[in-house]
Amino acid sequence: MPRSARLVIPEVAMHLVQRGHNRGDCFFGTRNYVDYLQYLARFAARFRCSIHAYCLMTNHVHLLLTPHERDACARMMKQLNQCYAQGINHRSGRSGSLWSGRFRSCLVTTPAYVLTCYRYIEFNPVRAGMVEHPREYPWCSYRANAEGASDPVISPHPAFMAEEYRQVCDLALEQPALEAIRQATSGGYALGAERRRRGRPGKQGTSPLTGTRA
Repeated sequence: MPRSARLVIPEVAMHLVQRGHNRGDCFFGTRNYVDYLQYLARFAARFRCSIHAYCLMTNHVHLLLTPHERDACARMMKQLNQCYAQGINHRSGRSGSLWSGRFRSCLVTTPAYVLTCYRYIEFNPVRAGMVEHPREYPWCSYRANAEGASDPVISPHPAFMAEEYRQVCDLALEQPALEAIRQATSGGYALGAERRRRGRPGKQGTSPLTGTRA
């Protein structure tokens, strides 16, 4: 069966997830994380992608980015994945695939969902029980986005305001918002777009920032 076309629109943000092969580890030590971020900065600049948020977990990667050309994201990820995997294989003496095929992604079509994706990505280590606050996790972009730390990878999204972001980070990201991002990314459709669902319709007026009624 042919693969479905990935939904990409230049200048529209995307949430992207790349997992390790068979959900295995893709980072094994500090040098690996540093190398990945260096490659990410290099290839994002080369292929014209703006990176807004990231989180490098042990066995997968989350990115929030805006491609400025239709094929920019695919070209960036191809080079990034190849160069990083080649370095891992060379230093460790391993062979075979490091990544689990194509990355999954969805468009992020509204400013509210952009901020929700920032939080979803940067709070991954908290949900995983690795840290109590994202500022404690060195391989995510929280400190750059919320606290002004220098990070050559990061370019703020036009909808992003640090003061507003710090305020919403004090609110729990509730399950409906988490599930909306996961389902859109897995299914490859636009986050924030209206979709026809079977069964009983959901409640109206729900805020994607908190998962509660606005």
